[in-house]
Amino acid sequence: MPALKIHSAEFKASCGTVEQFLKPTLPEVAIVGRSNVGKSSTINCLVNHKGLAKVGKTPGKTQTINFFQIETSGPRFMLVDLPGYGFAKVPDRIQQLWAPLIETFFKSRTNLKGVIMLVDSRRVQDSDRDMLAWIEQLHIPMILVATKADKVPRGKRQGAIRELQEGLDVEGEPIFLSAYTGEGKHQVLSQLRQLLET
Repeated sequence: MPALKIHSAEFKASCGTVEQFLKPTLPEVAIVGRSNVGKSSTINCLVNHKGLAKVGKTPGKTQTINFFQIETSGPRFMLVDLPGYGFAKVPDRIQQLWAPLIETFFKSRTNLKGVIMLVDSRRVQDSDRDMLAWIEQLHIPMILVATKADKVPRGKRQGAIRELQEGLDVEGEPIFLSAYTGEGKHQVLSQLRQLLET
């Protein structure tokens, strides 16, 4: 399937409470990942817009659910950036606020077409396994993406794939993506088109 061509991306809303969620008018695709996995860089890479999602030097910077409207060669959709999870330095109080927010989002969005789940291509954490199991339990279609691919030499790629599959207990291969070089971007956009058109 040809990759989705992104024409434009526009920030629409930042929601810290369920009441602030936008009315579900367009298909939505959520993007999740552990703090510091490179979520903002991935979003900017996929939509060809360097400054769309703010890249923070401090992990756990995104503490709200952010909605971006994406115009494409195919269907228009909302890309929804969920707060990063599993970073120890983020106060427990904030982490406790995130969980119900994310849970309500997943369970209440009737227009949610799927999730792009990001994991670090070099290591799997318990929080990644928990998030993956949760998405599977809710039967939400998922695209699994291993970020920071430029940090894994080609010769070590097969080993890294095996470690990710074993660590996450998945059979399919994750897409290796580098927001820095653009490697894997075409594959992610192809799967995104498939997700939106099913």
